[in-house]
Amino acid sequence: MLRIRLLSRLAAATTAALVLGGGTVLATPAPASAAGRDGVCDPGEFCYYFNSNNQGSVSDFTGSIADYATTQPTCYDFKGPGAGKGQCIKNAAASVWNRSSKTVRVYYNTGHAGTYQDFAAGAKGNLNATLKNQNASHQFLGTTPPPTSPAGCKTDGTDTKLPTTILVYRASLDRVERVDFKTYVKNVLPNEWVSSWPSESLKAGAMAVKNFGWYWALHSNRKTPSGQCFDVYDHTSSQVYKPGSAKAVTSAAVDATWSTRLTRGGKIFRAQYCATTTACGNWVDGDWMSQRGSRDKALAGWSHSSILRHYYTGIAIS
Repeated sequence: MLRIRLLSRLAAATTAALVLGGGTVLATPAPASAAGRDGVCDPGEFCYYFNSNNQGSVSDFTGSIADYATTQPTCYDFKGPGAGKGQCIKNAAASVWNRSSKTVRVYYNTGHAGTYQDFAAGAKGNLNATLKNQNASHQFLGTTPPPTSPAGCKTDGTDTKLPTTILVYRASLDRVERVDFKTYVKNVLPNEWVSSWPSESLKAGAMAVKNFGWYWALHSNRKTPSGQCFDVYDHTSSQVYKPGSAKAVTSAAVDATWSTRLTRGGKIFRAQYCATTTACGNWVDGDWMSQRGSRDKALAGWSHSSILRHYYTGIAIS
């Protein structure tokens, strides 16, 4: 289903400030750490280095990645100054620095599979002989080992349990990628909501983005032209997903609402949204949220729960 939404296009052109009615300027806050993939190894990030002993160009991350891709301009690359800058990181890293608070596992294969090496929080060092220049994916583990990802077209999600991963069709690349679900949501929200908007608007957006992806992980029967199954497109036919686009302020909104779900009649429902503050599709009938409307209501002091209940009728937030 094609969802006509203007904001994902406008967000790409939005700069550091958004001018609101009455001449008020809402500036993008400058996060203190983990500001995004900028080639600097900030606190809270896991970083690859092109050379051994933490030398050369840096590629920094705030979440798990199941597939780095292998060609420009779509691959995850080394962004910092020094040797290797601009090269794709897959099978090209020699050392790491884990500045996050979690253990990070580096895998030999894509999809968080194969031989691996763990780096505890704060660890800095070289990849072992098996993984040096053979790094294909990584995963933030937390305090317990990650669950096994489902195979094929299946999801391990239910109406009460978040899916571990989601199948994203990278349309311009004509391939399907299995992406860690939380990483997916964090790399959609800043492309659908303007990051300088109030936190309650961002939280409402985080809930909608999560629910929309969750719904399709449970119900999709889509196939690519070559017959591969997938859950969501990476563009406005579903939600705009751009690997590496997560921002600290939008990721904080995702984290703050991650344990909360939106249901209707006990089922995860397709939380749709659009950019305009007037009627877009059928949002006035209770199935759509206005993105700009969420901003305006947050500026007026509404909580994200109140915003969600205003637009989505008959829902439970739990």
